[in-house]
Amino acid sequence: MSASETELHEIVAHSAEPDPIEALRDALSDILAGLVAAGCGPHHLREMVWESDRPEAFHLSRPAIELVWREVFAGFRPPIRLQPRGEAGLTIRARHADAQPLPDTLVDGYTLRELGRQYSPRLQADMKALFRQWSRDGEAFRARHGGFDLAYGPSRFETLDLYRPAGAKRAPIFVFIHGGYWQASDKAQHAQFAHSLLDAGYAVAMPNYGLAPDTPLEASIAQSVAALNFLAREADALGLDATRLHVSGHSAGGHLAAMALCAQDAPPIASALLLSGLYDLRPVSHLPLGRLLGLDDAARATRLSPIVQPRPQSTRIAFAVGEGESDAFKAQSAALAATWQAPAPLICPGHHFSLLEGLNGGPLLDLALRTAEGR
Repeated sequence: MSASETELHEIVAHSAEPDPIEALRDALSDILAGLVAAGCGPHHLREMVWESDRPEAFHLSRPAIELVWREVFAGFRPPIRLQPRGEAGLTIRARHADAQPLPDTLVDGYTLRELGRQYSPRLQADMKALFRQWSRDGEAFRARHGGFDLAYGPSRFETLDLYRPAGAKRAPIFVFIHGGYWQASDKAQHAQFAHSLLDAGYAVAMPNYGLAPDTPLEASIAQSVAALNFLAREADALGLDATRLHVSGHSAGGHLAAMALCAQDAPPIASALLLSGLYDLRPVSHLPLGRLLGLDDAARATRLSPIVQPRPQSTRIAFAVGEGESDAFKAQSAALAATWQAPAPLICPGHHFSLLEGLNGGPLLDLALRTAEGR
């Protein structure tokens, strides 16, 4: 055993859940809890072994399995070895390095440890329960409303779900881009937030995009623009009104929506509703997340920040954040609203994730409709 190996520590988690999705969600969440208890994070992982009597059910080539991995560990992925074993269920053995002392750097007045907390909205919710609920609610909504999964480009992630309001011949289009720190989540887990917009007469499109770090942020931005162009180009064929195209995004999706507004090749966008987004990527560049995404290149972090882009002149723009958000997330929205001379962000009930429930009724839905309709 080499000297470097002796410095690694092992965390073991087991789940007897018969559903492989739930088993993996449980085991990975226990591994994450062990890392946190050791003062570590996903970037300290060095290797994993997954043992199961059904190894094929847990293969990372399965999109559902990859999605659950990203729910817990986002784009951080050490080498993972899958091997069969006789015992029923799933056992995960994770090895991680020790956390190293952080330098005494201050960023926007925060120590690096506090900066990490400010930009970790997952601390505000039980993420295992939240993703489980979002997955169930999204699946139920899709089954009831029969949305169509359309390809706007050639790659696996270049698809969007389109939901049409009953009886509308040329419906306005409301595009919602999901969050997940550019690395996680899926359109299907957000379908339930389209309910009241459909009732208000809007067709709702929910695009996916390639996830980081496999897909660079520049490509995810281009894919978001491509989804908008697809909807504008195919509007007549799909019974949509391309002159009433509206875009919204949450968290990382708010960043993608804001950058799409600024893209020269984007179609005309009537309004935008930006929900608790990341609009200045430079603070994130100091965190392990930023290094994973390549944002430690200062010029790139600046170039990909909406805060340095000119205001899109032909688009009505509104912002909203959750009352329970961190100060840094609230400051991100306030800064871009001021820079783009938009109204101050609406403060919604709830935290970073629960604010989305407001799209199905209340002040956030009212703001979305007022902004879209120009009143």
